[in-house]
Amino acid sequence: MKTMKNTVTLVGHLGSDVQFYTLNTGRKLARVSLATNEYYHDKAGNRQSHTEWHLLAGWGGVAEYMERLQLTKGTQVCVEGKLVHRSYEDKNGNTRTQSEIMVLEIVAPSGIHTRAA
Repeated sequence: MKTMKNTVTLVGHLGSDVQFYTLNTGRKLARVSLATNEYYHDKAGNRQSHTEWHLLAGWGGVAEYMERLQLTKGTQVCVEGKLVHRSYEDKNGNTRTQSEIMVLEIVAPSGIHTRAA
């Protein structure tokens, strides 16, 4: 492999309505959880399912686009982005680490998509 990339592609359903924030700088942020499901058969041949939850963050133009789409809980979307890890201090002063997907592209039910500006 000549070049390795940090690329994540997920198809799933939104776990809530998207939350929108405008930072002091004027930059927009969209946050939402996404559920992806995997189906398989166990050793006994019974169909099983497993759900993974992912935190999504869309910045700037992507956040504005997500707001225009009025994405709601249960909507199926396809996102492409990159995996990022961030640290923050909780209300008790403890350092926490969180992993999330920084959304670079999103395809909504209408089939329209955007790329981060």
